[in-house]
Amino acid sequence: MPTNDISEVKFLTVAEVAAVMRVSKMTVYRLVHNGELPAVRVGRSFRVSEEDVNEYLRTSFFDAG
Repeated sequence: MPTNDISEVKFLTVAEVAAVMRVSKMTVYRLVHNGELPAVRVGRSFRVSEEDVNEYLRTSFFDAG
């Protein structure tokens, strides 16, 4: 359930997102730069909300059968 309270949002680093998705950090950077995965820039690094990662994974499933 999405919340509008930003203090409740859990942000993940690119490395953490890569670990959750079992992909390389380069793949996560590509998703962020292509606009497929929303991210917040903090200094020179990116943070991605855990909910955005979950939403991306939910909408990325496809039936291969």
